[in-house]
Amino acid sequence: MEEKVILVDVHDQSIGEMEKMEAHLSGHMHRAISVLVFNDRHEMLLQQRAFSKYHTPGLWTNTCCSHPRPGETTEDAANRRLMEEMGIECKLTKGFDFIYKASFENGLIEHELDHVYIGIYNDDPIINIEEAHAFRWVSMVELKKDIAAFPEKYTIWFRLIMEKIAEKMPELLSD
Repeated sequence: MEEKVILVDVHDQSIGEMEKMEAHLSGHMHRAISVLVFNDRHEMLLQQRAFSKYHTPGLWTNTCCSHPRPGETTEDAANRRLMEEMGIECKLTKGFDFIYKASFENGLIEHELDHVYIGIYNDDPIINIEEAHAFRWVSMVELKKDIAAFPEKYTIWFRLIMEKIAEKMPELLSD
């Protein structure tokens, strides 16, 4: 089945659909979702992307991320992908949106209007090994230090999310 993304303008208005890989080759801006899951100890659940991923394989990133399907809300996409990637079901709350554009060594371009959702969950995930190679819970203090010391271990969008958290939701950064 051909997977399509929703093309959007800077105001998140849908302007069409495009096959996912074509959008990543051409750099057309499209709608995306990212999910950040925390536990009651204020640790964030990270996933290490599967080594078979078409870009950024093996890098650490937020709990899950993907694209809504045509006709699917961002919240529904966030819940669907959280279950598909990490085996987690929890209440998600909208955090913020941001736009980014990044080119990768393999010629692909991520140009996304990313909708970030936040949830609380206190058990370990049951990861889908086609999506995630590993997971870890990490304190925000440890995470900030590790990203500063080793940014190349993390996806570009996750590093940007962490910057946006500092700007828009600094309370999440305190342990």
